[in-house]
Amino acid sequence: MAANGLIDTGAILALLDRSDRWHRACVDAFRQLRLPLLTSEAVLTEVFHLVGDSRTEMEAAWRFVRSGALVIGAIEHAELTHLHGLMSRYWDRANYRNMDFADATLVYLAKRESLSVILTVDQADFATYRIEGKRQFRVFPSKRP
Repeated sequence: MAANGLIDTGAILALLDRSDRWHRACVDAFRQLRLPLLTSEAVLTEVFHLVGDSRTEMEAAWRFVRSGALVIGAIEHAELTHLHGLMSRYWDRANYRNMDFADATLVYLAKRESLSVILTVDQADFATYRIEGKRQFRVFPSKRP
């Protein structure tokens, strides 16, 4: 199934948590995007780690993952050099965090799958990252809460 955009950890968490300050903005943006959205195993690892010890939250995350709203883009061992290159390129950015592994997977998947739309709460990061070193992401939601 071909994906129409990408989704990051924080956006998934915001969609699931009504008390998250990004919830409304992410829900509104999610409704505007064509599904499914592509994510990575690294993103899902973060999601399930961050939902914590709550069985209810874990089950809600599983329902979302299995709903058809997203697909997982597998990254093969031979592709890891691309992730290393991305993390090296965005290492030690002034006033920003370094690129983490999950973000690297999404930037790489954007290139590999020819996608530029991303649903994320890490707007500053994805406004900085470039697809193939050139193209900007179209970051959703477009407004910060």
